[in-house]
Amino acid sequence: MSDEFEIVEATIDEIHDAIEAGQLTSRELVEDYLDRIDRYDRNGPELNSIVTENDAAVDRAIELDERREETGLVGPLHGIPVLVKDQAETAGIRTTFGSEACADHVPETDATIVSKLKDAGAIVLAKTSLPDFAAAYFGYSSMTGQTKNPYDLDRDPGGSSAGTGSSVAANLGTVGVGEDTGGSIRVPAANCNLFGIRVTTGLVSRTGLSPIVPRQDTAGPMARTVTDMAYLLDALVGYDPEDDWSGATAQTDVDSYTDYLNEDGLEGRRIGVLRERFGSDDNPRAAPVNTVVEQAMEAMREAGAEFVDPVSIPDVAERIEDTEVYEYYGTMYLNDFLAERDDIPYDSVREICEAGKYHEDLELLEAIAETSVVPEEELDFWRSSLGQESFRRDIMNTLAADDLDALLFPDVQVVPPTMADLEGRYTTANFPTNTPIAAQSQCPATSVPGGLTDEGLPVGVELLGKPYHEHQLIEMAYAFEQVADPRHPPESAPAIPSE
Repeated sequence: MSDEFEIVEATIDEIHDAIEAGQLTSRELVEDYLDRIDRYDRNGPELNSIVTENDAAVDRAIELDERREETGLVGPLHGIPVLVKDQAETAGIRTTFGSEACADHVPETDATIVSKLKDAGAIVLAKTSLPDFAAAYFGYSSMTGQTKNPYDLDRDPGGSSAGTGSSVAANLGTVGVGEDTGGSIRVPAANCNLFGIRVTTGLVSRTGLSPIVPRQDTAGPMARTVTDMAYLLDALVGYDPEDDWSGATAQTDVDSYTDYLNEDGLEGRRIGVLRERFGSDDNPRAAPVNTVVEQAMEAMREAGAEFVDPVSIPDVAERIEDTEVYEYYGTMYLNDFLAERDDIPYDSVREICEAGKYHEDLELLEAIAETSVVPEEELDFWRSSLGQESFRRDIMNTLAADDLDALLFPDVQVVPPTMADLEGRYTTANFPTNTPIAAQSQCPATSVPGGLTDEGLPVGVELLGKPYHEHQLIEMAYAFEQVADPRHPPESAPAIPSE
């Protein structure tokens, strides 16, 4: 590897330019990232964000280097090392779903999104940590223990895509794949100074990912730049006949999300500020978040955005609570998923919990295990499920009433919690996140890094858009990035000195 190439904060375009210039090979890139994983994830700050490295990653890189010389690029992600949340099955690579109950599960086939990554030329570098079956907003798991936030090692990186957030922020891979049911892409993106997007449910296949709520579940990209997020989104979006929600892809005619990397993308955009979902300035954990969000809004104004401040969604706090369906759907779909896999020795969440093969702080997983009713026979199941449709209509009416392109609010009302906070202050049930608004209405939303607090803690700003308008969110996020330059690498994982 040439001394001219710096791996820290390297983008997909920079990597491809360096390869083209003869300064770098995919093999060298993979080996350098694996070195960083050893130094910063296994040793040093011990981020604990990686579950399993791909033993075939170097061989895949060598193959791609040879193919480039012989026939050119395989696809837009040719030779790019991608970190994949350990919720997505990977053929020949252990996939644990964050649970010690699945420690020996080695799938024979790839999740659809993994196949799509490979088709685009990507290298699956490693699998990243998550709470058991993605059942928390935090980064602890029975498989790996506590994942750390690289911006403050005593704080949580956010979940459930905790390992993807921590590792991409620390430059242990080029980009990463997360998954979002209630906020599991956007919470760690906010806590780790990253860009992340959840798409309208169905634009990205879920085949081969452990489910909780199929009407909300979606995989998606997490990246240090909007451009890289767009490249990765291009690779992930697409119809999958094995996922009956993926017919949603017919609702969009976007050829490439990179076509919307427009530095004037905020000019004339009307954004509604959902003030009722900001934390109180009297709360010392929320006040720094509000300050950073206001600074981000000022940068958006400079880029041409027009704010309608405030706007309101009728009874939004009650609507969030009334449309929660995690326990009902988890009982239905996660149990079936487990029973279908012969090498997992448990056929249900109940069996896993009875065997003690889960992290003891996962109250949502316990609630799924304890659900003994048949969901379809319960009035509350239908009331909550149908309530999601009316919740979505309320959001659309709020957007339409003031001719808005997006709603804006903090992803999370408070700064990233300390480990002590997780022991006594916060649970998944009471954590003050706003991410369920988009998740429980199946709307797209992107988290952009607003910047850092005076203590150096990341804050995420969420833009919620209209269904199938991911391209507009990409456009606005890119324009914001150009004026705000909000990305700051963590000091816990610096460049490795040349030897």
